[in-house]
Amino acid sequence: MFYKFNLFKRKPRVYSKIENHIYGIITELLKVGSTDINVDELGGKYYLSNEEQHFKVTILSNDYVIRLTNTRDSVAEKYDKIFVEDVLRAVKEEKHRRMEVVYDSITNSIEKMAERLHNTLIESNELETQKVRHLEKTS
Repeated sequence: MFYKFNLFKRKPRVYSKIENHIYGIITELLKVGSTDINVDELGGKYYLSNEEQHFKVTILSNDYVIRLTNTRDSVAEKYDKIFVEDVLRAVKEEKHRRMEVVYDSITNSIEKMAERLHNTLIESNELETQKVRHLEKTS
C-alpha cells in the first residue's frame, strides 16, 4: 500500500490564543471599508489604520513583528513566521480585492465614456449625412 503525500503542502497550523486574537483583530479590521491599507513592499512593512476605531496595525514582515495600537494600548511582539505569513496573506488578499473593485469601477467608467462618445459620433455622422442628402435634393 502506497500513501501519497505532498512535501510542499503544510498542515494547517493551530494558532495560540494570542495569535487567534491578533488574527481576529486584523481580519475584522480588513472587513471594514474605512480601514486604510498601506504597503511598503520594499521595506516589507504593511500598515492598517482605522481612524474611526482609533486602531493601527503595523506588520514588519522581515522581522515577523506585529504592532497593534489603539487609544489605550500599544503592543509589538515577534510572532512565528508561518503565522505572520498567514496574516499577510489576508492583508494582501483584501488589498487585491479592493484594487479589483477600483479597477472595475475605472473600466466601467471608461466603457461608458467610450460608448457615449461612439454614440455621439454616430449621431453626428447621421445628421451630417441627412444634411448632405437634404442639400442634394434641394439643389
